[in-house]
Amino acid sequence: MALKKYRPLTPTLRYKTTTVFDQITTDTPHKPLLVAKSRTNGRNNRGVITVRHRGGGHKRFIRIIDFKRDKINIPGIVETIEYDPNRSAFIALIKYVDGERRYILATVNMKVGQRILSGEGAEIAEGNCMPLASIPLGTQVHNIELREKKGGQIARSAGAYAEIVAKENNLVQIKFPSSEVRNVREGCVATIGRVSNADHIDVCIGSAGRKRHMGIRPTVRGVAMNPVDHPMGGGEGKTSGGGHPVSPWGQKAKGLKTRDRKKPSGKYIVRRRSK
Repeated sequence: MALKKYRPLTPTLRYKTTTVFDQITTDTPHKPLLVAKSRTNGRNNRGVITVRHRGGGHKRFIRIIDFKRDKINIPGIVETIEYDPNRSAFIALIKYVDGERRYILATVNMKVGQRILSGEGAEIAEGNCMPLASIPLGTQVHNIELREKKGGQIARSAGAYAEIVAKENNLVQIKFPSSEVRNVREGCVATIGRVSNADHIDVCIGSAGRKRHMGIRPTVRGVAMNPVDHPMGGGEGKTSGGGHPVSPWGQKAKGLKTRDRKKPSGKYIVRRRSK
């Protein structure tokens, strides 16, 4: 994969970059696996904005992705590799020998015609899915389950992966690029390989209009507002506020710990990413 740059015919094009869609093989999705996506624009059931900076954007359909990979020991073949507007990674349409079709996350080197298999006896090859207990040390994996049969939750975005570094006491230690090491039960499944479209992180949006097409509205700085609108607003001329950076509702924006101490969700973390 690579990034496409443009001749600077306009100020916007000087910096704008896009992904080269060499891996994509079709622009027509499989209709039985599409669901209409209703727009909420960041509003709740009473019409009140609960998530700011959402709204507008291009109309989309949701692609139903198979994160569980529960077609055990049923071979499949990659039919197409497609773009998904709802995620940064590309997706692959798999046709199984029993006639069923499903979408999965595409890997970096996935090709049309490639054979795919899920289960303990699957080969250690890109796109195959199996329990962590069956995967050798040093292997890169993605779409990792945290609870058995729940479906993959970790390492699903473009270019994401984790590495298996140790196994002991029915637990498998997984190391992430952030240097965090986490224990996962060996019965949880993961998919071999790295998620496709690894250059997505280096894409430069380049223009405000492109951001609006994505459904993201503008963000106004708090110090640019009036005191009635934000705790950091007001003042004669530009000010740094004089206090800690906070949200519009007064919650500290830097360094405030929000983890619930009553629910020790970090008990499986062996080494944290932060020093």
